[in-house]
Amino acid sequence: MVRQERALRTRRLILEAAASVFDEFGYEGATIGEVVSRAGVTRGAVYFHFASKRDLAQGVVEEQFVQDGVPERSCKLQEFVDTGMVVAHLMPRDPLLSAGARLSLGQDVFDDLGGGATPGWINRFEALLAAAGERGELLPHVVPADTAWLLVAAWTGVQIQSQKLCGRADLELRVSGLYQHLMPSVAVPGVLGSLQMGPNRGAQVVAEAAAARAAEEAGEAEAEAAAGAEAQTAAGVG
Repeated sequence: MVRQERALRTRRLILEAAASVFDEFGYEGATIGEVVSRAGVTRGAVYFHFASKRDLAQGVVEEQFVQDGVPERSCKLQEFVDTGMVVAHLMPRDPLLSAGARLSLGQDVFDDLGGGATPGWINRFEALLAAAGERGELLPHVVPADTAWLLVAAWTGVQIQSQKLCGRADLELRVSGLYQHLMPSVAVPGVLGSLQMGPNRGAQVVAEAAAARAAEEAGEAEAEAAAGAEAQTAAGVG
């Protein structure tokens, strides 16, 4: 178990280092040597987890889907909004998301990485919209697959323009504006009025998720301490 945890930590360290390298130099300019240097591991450790630079880039792209940590909502359209707003909040702050976006949009690696993260994001948003439809949250004309495709395409365009014009400094504001324009054509009026789509929504959800994780970890620690105390008591009685 200890060995497995150490391996997971090393893999994560390598991915974070690779993300910073890909984000800075792009796919063609990135080297395994630079990843080794930034991660502070051996070349053998990198190749133990990733067989090639392509595998390393694929790992960075796939890591996007465990980064956002958006809580499940009873209102699936709120979860739909939260997902886009959380990524908008994290992307300027998290090299894994930033590098994943650059790799997904790079024409030199797009085909090699199977379209990058784009298909995964479309699938995730389509699933949320389909669940929203089952709950009666969507207007009758909405087709989840079409709306998911359009949302991802528009979100990507917003991200690119924000990056070019101000280094993503206004990304949350712009993505908030995107949702405020889109959702009236998607949500039934009763749901639309309850949706939280402000520029600070991503930060709020990230803080909420962090608090939930901290409470869970505290509960697990308390349970372990109680179990240990009970074991000691039982041993003393025995």
